[in-house]
Amino acid sequence: MEDKKSYLQNLTDQLHQWDVEIDELNARAGKTNAEARTEHLNEIEDLRAKKDAAQSQMKQLQAAGDDKWNDMKAGVEKSWTELTDAFASAFAKFAYDELS
Repeated sequence: MEDKKSYLQNLTDQLHQWDVEIDELNARAGKTNAEARTEHLNEIEDLRAKKDAAQSQMKQLQAAGDDKWNDMKAGVEKSWTELTDAFASAFAKFAYDELS
């Protein structure tokens, strides 16, 4: 079983990676036509909000006592999975628009 400290470090690393990916998506959005750019910027804003919510969950998990963090972990993992899927979807849309 993964301990709390290493688990939280993995979450922190993933949050940093998502920041990098948001920056990449912003740069790519700037290279699209106006209509696509607006759509992509809205999607980026949504990703940023979801990432911020995930970061908030991580802080709650960090503050949880050792007796509660395992219970909270399942909710965090669900949010992380949904956010990972949202990033994959966003990158797929950008790739499609870049090919069009």
